[in-house]
Amino acid sequence: MVLSSLHPLEAQQVRSNTPSATPPPRAARPGPLVSPELLPDGGVTFRLRAPKASEVKVSGQFGPEVALTRGEQGVWSATVPTVPAGVHEYRFLVDGFAVIDPQNPAVKPQRWPNTSILHVPANPPAPWDLQEIPHGTLHEHVYKSRALDTWRRIVVYTPPGIEKAGKLPVLYLSHGYSDNEASWTVHGKAHWILDTLIHARKTKPMIVVMPDGHAIPPGASGFEEYGPANSAALCRELVEDILPLVESSYKVVTKPEGRAFAGLSMGGHHALTVALNHHDRFRWIGAFSSAPPPSQTLANGLDKPQAVNRDLRLFWVACGDKDFLFQRNREFHALLDQKGIRHEFVETPGDHSWPVWRRYLVDFTPKLFR
Repeated sequence: MVLSSLHPLEAQQVRSNTPSATPPPRAARPGPLVSPELLPDGGVTFRLRAPKASEVKVSGQFGPEVALTRGEQGVWSATVPTVPAGVHEYRFLVDGFAVIDPQNPAVKPQRWPNTSILHVPANPPAPWDLQEIPHGTLHEHVYKSRALDTWRRIVVYTPPGIEKAGKLPVLYLSHGYSDNEASWTVHGKAHWILDTLIHARKTKPMIVVMPDGHAIPPGASGFEEYGPANSAALCRELVEDILPLVESSYKVVTKPEGRAFAGLSMGGHHALTVALNHHDRFRWIGAFSSAPPPSQTLANGLDKPQAVNRDLRLFWVACGDKDFLFQRNREFHALLDQKGIRHEFVETPGDHSWPVWRRYLVDFTPKLFR
């Protein structure tokens, strides 16, 4: 066949119909990995595809680091034979570099995400496990903060049966320094904890409002400088924006008797600030593993103990005995005693971690609005 005698378009068509060499076979696409895989015997298998890695480990709250073994197609795996029930944080260490588990969509909400979540349900279920009981609803509000002149977000939990309920009290619940407004639900399981306690009639039905505890974005300064300025800004936003938004959007008690504030770590810093500087607006305070504010920023309450004692019905301060903030919490407890401010100081086993704070929420909420 002489292609040159054909019209160029006809020649192109002939070429396309001419048999060609068989294309090389495509490489088989690697199958999907399952990680983490909960095993029937209580173990958990972790897997990671990292063909160029020299060493892979898994590090988590469930126990010591575990080395993974390299298998076919660069897939590393290891089975931890016994993992206790709970909501555990973990990550892979690939040649010393920390990475989340790319096969696991459960990632802890943080300002700088670096942690995957492993949830091993208990038998019988723990308060933070998903159970076949009535469940509340999570809502998201995006609003323009007048106090901060920027767009902000809160997550709100409403309990089951809210349609038939009267005016409900509100718990304002704050996260810690590395987290955000979604951390208390996605990782802390606050909504499931409230569902469980309300269903068991251990806690009064309430609305829970979870704000972004970073009213000021963290900068290069240390927390000793950042913490008080951030708490002051959050308190302004709380009074000027968040309380009006919640109280105009939901059927809630709008008096101090119907308001509680609690938080962990940096959120505990907020809680102590609210307790001593804004006790006229709240009656119930919970400070979990707090980073205590400098006493000079709390002079409004420390110097007027009678007013604080008159206003607060519960001032609950808790910290684990292995927490790096334990000594500072003891010192703050002593300061409150010295000033004559009534409070409950609770020392528990545990460190600065979410397993401790979930238990605190379980212990704290039944004390509210009684």
